[in-house]
Amino acid sequence: SSNQLCVLKGHSDGIRGVQFSRDGSKLVSCSRDETIRVWDVLSGQQIQILEGHSSDVNAAHFSLDCSKIVSCSQDNTVKIWDVASGEQVKLLDGHLDSVNTVQFSPDYSKIVSCSNDQSIRIWDASSGTQLQLLEGHLNHVVGVHFTPNGLNIISYSKDATIRIWDVVSGQQIQILEGHNENINGVQFSPDALKILSYSEDNTLRLWDLLSGKQLQVLEGHTNRVTIARFSSDGSKIISGSADHTIRLWDVSSGKQIQVLEGHSSTITGVEFFSNENKILSCSLDNTIRVWDIVLEKKIQLTGGDLGIIMDVKFSPDGSKIVSRSNDRTIRVWDVQSGRQIQAFEGSGALFSLDSSKVVSYLGDDTIRIWDILSGEQTQLLKGHSNAVTCVQFFSDNSKLVSGSRDDTIRIWDIPSGRQIQLLQGHSGSVTRVKISPDESKIVSCSYDETVRVWDVSSGGQLLLLGGHTDYINRVRFSPDGTKIISCSNDKTIRIWDTSFEDHILFTKIVSCSADNTIRIWDILTGEQIKILEGHFDWVFGIKLSTDGSKIFSRSEDKTIRIWDASSGKQIQLLEGHNGAIRSIDISSDGSKLISSSTDKTIRLCGSDNGKIID
Repeated sequence: SSNQLCVLKGHSDGIRGVQFSRDGSKLVSCSRDETIRVWDVLSGQQIQILEGHSSDVNAAHFSLDCSKIVSCSQDNTVKIWDVASGEQVKLLDGHLDSVNTVQFSPDYSKIVSCSNDQSIRIWDASSGTQLQLLEGHLNHVVGVHFTPNGLNIISYSKDATIRIWDVVSGQQIQILEGHNENINGVQFSPDALKILSYSEDNTLRLWDLLSGKQLQVLEGHTNRVTIARFSSDGSKIISGSADHTIRLWDVSSGKQIQVLEGHSSTITGVEFFSNENKILSCSLDNTIRVWDIVLEKKIQLTGGDLGIIMDVKFSPDGSKIVSRSNDRTIRVWDVQSGRQIQAFEGSGALFSLDSSKVVSYLGDDTIRIWDILSGEQTQLLKGHSNAVTCVQFFSDNSKLVSGSRDDTIRIWDIPSGRQIQLLQGHSGSVTRVKISPDESKIVSCSYDETVRVWDVSSGGQLLLLGGHTDYINRVRFSPDGTKIISCSNDKTIRIWDTSFEDHILFTKIVSCSADNTIRIWDILTGEQIKILEGHFDWVFGIKLSTDGSKIFSRSEDKTIRIWDASSGKQIQLLEGHNGAIRSIDISSDGSKLISSSTDKTIRLCGSDNGKIID
């Protein structure tokens, strides 16, 4: 995806800006650590480090052929660098204060820079010679852009004005006055005929680029406007503000179409989705929200004090959610309305495969089956002599398998409540049980450091897989049922053949760790293929999308991150929870994501629900 960001480590202080090369193969970054770094996008490796500035580097941009980089800094200078050698080739000296931004012209023959010294300077990109000094602003020049045709320059300043300049003569053509506070940004319309500006004075303004005439004043926000964007056809504008609202505007009339309320702090970013029926927003309230501007529909899970939510799961048909809390309550929710349907007692829960029932288990050694529609308990399964740790339904919903701290695994007939098989052999608590795809086998793992494979029909043990040196907390079959993967507190992941007690060679696996990373491995070579870095605390868990193209991770750092499984690039960062993320689940059609946290909230994100909410 063109929106993917590569997570690269190397800078030792805050990063001020990044830019892709024209062909997308490289990335340049600049930082408060006084350096510029060039990265290979495919490998994520640092290609070059450019050192020479003596203060924060505010901006850096590639030349057309990527052989040069231009940068500007708070050390009052603009520099041109040779990418191959890492050497500075030109020093553009002239500004008397911090240089705020720098940009190549569309044909890459010129460079424009602006500064806190209230000036704008145009430079020859080849020789580094200053061509023009543009003076007129009465305060810091915050930003500057070439027009798309390269003939003019647009600048904006803390003097509350926007100015249009002729590149060749250096003369000021227009001064756009109307704002009465600092201007926070400008944007060209898609047809390059209009300028949009937004300001600390709570307004947005539309200007005619050719004449400099003010076309519209968009009023409605009650605090400073921090961000604004045109739709791709130029017919609408979306804006965000410190008044905590997002507003949608009609360009032709200047009228406000819609107000989107829900954020509890300043809006820092807004973007139209490609189909323009949805809007993405982010805020200092630590949430990312998706809005359906046609429906403006909100989904919220409500039901009083939910306690600390330990786990959430979608039903197989995607219509319901089950959550479990530390208060030993299982709650079932309707996805469409967000309402609580039922509440049951239990410390663990799972939907039946037809989504009509929930199984719950308690510390009292029992397993209970509940009918979701009526809320009635339909079966009580008794036999374990210690707490039940895990359960799984068979596909016909008539049987289930359970594991327990009593070291046993049991298979149950649900209609009769009768125990069909007792699988004994483990000498420690059973931590996980999984049924093979053809339902002929069960795999289990335990505190006894072993993985065991069982025959469903006879209850006999088929395989004992030893090798881990600490308790095993996860085990599962591969989709074709020929392999088993296990992970352990001994910090290893092991893959096994179901016929032979030996490690086997097989495609790729993904793992997560308390070292804050996610890693993708090639089992054929044993080599690490990718390291996914971005979380800054323990990564608790990961899930793969149904088609295996995406990785979803959850962390102690209160975030969920979505990664491209092929490239290892982070696609999306979801913030908003105020506590560690305890669980996530993805609906079977991949359209929704549910998460729970120690902040006692459940959040539902879905493309047809319009909004990420608590």
